[in-house]
Amino acid sequence: MIGNGKKDLAVIVVRDADAVAAALREELARAAEADRPGLERALALAEAQYGVPDAELRGRWAARRITAGGYDGPLDAVAAVKALRQAEPGLGLRQAVQLSREAAAVSG
Repeated sequence: MIGNGKKDLAVIVVRDADAVAAALREELARAAEADRPGLERALALAEAQYGVPDAELRGRWAARRITAGGYDGPLDAVAAVKALRQAEPGLGLRQAVQLSREAAAVSG
């Protein structure tokens, strides 16, 4: 995730579920019968990620970044914003606040 400037909330969301699903489909096409159920389940999980909104993906990412340093309080608290900015120094305050709100919305 990358912040673009200190004023605007410009965070890039990278989606690779389509690439993962394509690889799983290829593997499923040549899989032995015993391997098919697991690959079919994995494919279903990957395809379920297609419709996830960007805000949810950003929220998940922010939650992981906030908690990675050991913070375990509310994800939209001032301390969470501080933890996020320490984990990602390029984020502006507005960006970090918005991301922490998205993290709280996803977690809760």
